[in-house]
Amino acid sequence: MPASAENLTIERIFQSPSLDGSAPINLQVSPDGKRVTFLKGKDTDYERYDLWEYDIASHQTQMLFNSDDLHAGPEELSDEEKARRERMRVHGSGIMDYQWSQDGKALLFPIAGDAYYYRLGDKQAKRLLDTPEFETDIKLSPKGNFISYVRDQNVYIKNVHTGEEKAITTEGGDNLKFGMAEFVAQEEMGRMTGYWWSPDESKIAFTKVDESPVKEITRSEIYADSIKMITQRYPMAGTPNVNISLAVQDLSSGTTDWVDLGEDKDIYLPRVKWMQDSQTLSYQWQTRDQKTLKLQAYDSNTKTQKTLLTETSNTWVNLHKDLRFLKNSKQFIWASERDGFKHLYLYNNDGSLVRQLTSGKWVVNDVESIDEAQGKIYFTGRKDTPLEQHLYAVSLKGGQIERISQRSGFHSINFSDDASVYIDKFSTANTPWQVSLHKADGEQQTWLEQNAIDDQHPLASYQDQWVKPTFGTLKADDGETLYYRLYTPKKLEGKHPAIVYLYGGPHAQVVTNSWGGNRGLLFEYWASKGYVVFSIDNRGSNYRGKAFEDAIYQKMGSIEVSDQIDGVKFLRTLDYVDASRIGVHGHSYGGYMTLMSMFKGGDYFAAGVSGAPVTDWALYDTHYTERYMGNPNEVPQAYEASSVFPYAKDLKGDLLIYHGMADDNVLYSHSTKLYKHLQDMAIPFEVMDYPGKKHGIRGKNTGIHLYHTITNFFDKHFGMK
Repeated sequence: MPASAENLTIERIFQSPSLDGSAPINLQVSPDGKRVTFLKGKDTDYERYDLWEYDIASHQTQMLFNSDDLHAGPEELSDEEKARRERMRVHGSGIMDYQWSQDGKALLFPIAGDAYYYRLGDKQAKRLLDTPEFETDIKLSPKGNFISYVRDQNVYIKNVHTGEEKAITTEGGDNLKFGMAEFVAQEEMGRMTGYWWSPDESKIAFTKVDESPVKEITRSEIYADSIKMITQRYPMAGTPNVNISLAVQDLSSGTTDWVDLGEDKDIYLPRVKWMQDSQTLSYQWQTRDQKTLKLQAYDSNTKTQKTLLTETSNTWVNLHKDLRFLKNSKQFIWASERDGFKHLYLYNNDGSLVRQLTSGKWVVNDVESIDEAQGKIYFTGRKDTPLEQHLYAVSLKGGQIERISQRSGFHSINFSDDASVYIDKFSTANTPWQVSLHKADGEQQTWLEQNAIDDQHPLASYQDQWVKPTFGTLKADDGETLYYRLYTPKKLEGKHPAIVYLYGGPHAQVVTNSWGGNRGLLFEYWASKGYVVFSIDNRGSNYRGKAFEDAIYQKMGSIEVSDQIDGVKFLRTLDYVDASRIGVHGHSYGGYMTLMSMFKGGDYFAAGVSGAPVTDWALYDTHYTERYMGNPNEVPQAYEASSVFPYAKDLKGDLLIYHGMADDNVLYSHSTKLYKHLQDMAIPFEVMDYPGKKHGIRGKNTGIHLYHTITNFFDKHFGMK
């Protein structure tokens, strides 16, 4: 059989070399702009990462550090590190992260709980941490004189040159955690740290988290050969959160000052950031109901503070990471959805608004870089289409927006510190990630990894059967425009079954013109078997503006299902789709949506596979759930209406539920509660549970098993081979 005629298999999706090709991850331009560094998986194990560099002047690529040389054998992660990686959606082994010093002369990278420090030109890396404890959140200080880390729930710093270690906090332990992000900060706010260096290294701000108010739950983690009973402080919706405090320690004097966060202690602290003067600490203060967000400025010299700005909403205020304090002027960039779409604003440091910089019925994604000398802000956004992410520039004086990236598709951007060059990690639905280096004006300098699908590319053998998805729009019943993606089999013969893949929840988007990784490969596999594969982004999902999101407020599982049914109505108009064989599948919120679609839309969905589903929002955490649903103590009827249980009696089709039995995010009890409910009503269904697996259900062989389980279920019920 010629190489070009191979058939894609589920096993091959998970084998090495990766079908994604050789595109690296965690790309960074060194601060001096002379090299690009990145992590790259081994040819023999694409999930074990080494540190590489590309020298811009010589165009030479070389491995800097082989992870096996630093730490061979299995890595024993601490429970805290396992939880952090689960929250960060990071998996793999070897060198998983690294950090440049600001002068571009040194690198810091943790591996297996210890830390290595490498100065360019040295023959080998210096091991700065070699302890029995597993240190987490390891950082290099702004000027590169110290490393900092969390050990046993306390913050430590260590002098890089002398090796002297100093404890910044000492009282951590049990329910007290210093410098650590609490569960909801990690999982729901995107804040993975609890301490912050001032730019001049004179001070460290840190949080003190008291978990004692949070309700203790006892959950089981079921493994193949044991059951662990885990006592976990998990803040379910409507129950108390942690008590959080914020302090600033002066490193020379050792004096610690506590910031007055106000009389209301039932608040969130989603962001903390120093101004350039190393004197003023900004922090974002959010009410429990998330309808008010304040940007505060604390003067660490005078111990006074002021409110710089306030954002309010009748539903909720979305968080962002786009606060940027300028270096050459006393001003900052801020993002706001106050006009209905996320846009950028320029403020003075005293909180006075200078001007709105971007506007229109489209959203900004992220501030990527600011060139103060040229007076330009570079940002990614969806100005041209919500299906693609592009790089744009706008003047600090406002005015016309310039599109920098040109190729249609999805562009992920990393700039050099001086905003002179950037790395573009580009893909489309049919083009695996390609990595190139560009000048700030978009001119391509060189390929870092062209990753072209030539004869040597792992995907080459499967191109004969490859399907290019089509994108389009349809109108919901009320006239709202919805975007869809459609894979069809290469040969359309008669009526084909369809699988609707969905997520459906907020802060997510399924339908994009970007490479889909293993899940996208699964869609290709399904299409090769004769399935039509369809996805639509319903109301509540991201990058369409705040009103599009707000439709789910206090009524999750309602408008989303209606939009998905409108998608099925569209599928039924296609003469090659068998309306009696349409299935639905999703994971997490997608698992919840699968259940609600099967229970509420049984006339449209004949079979469903629900992965790790939320079944009752009262069982989920405070920050996420109350943002969209309100407090269950105040609106219990909204929670009842959004639960799957009132609708389970109406199940008509075939249902499979799978769940990781050690899931600490969507707890396993979400599924077991539904198992019993369906059993009590004598409604048959199928189950596949995974001992020892968390929410992501990671692992190569586990992934193979899961993909086969999902596929076999649809094959069986839809009469496919």
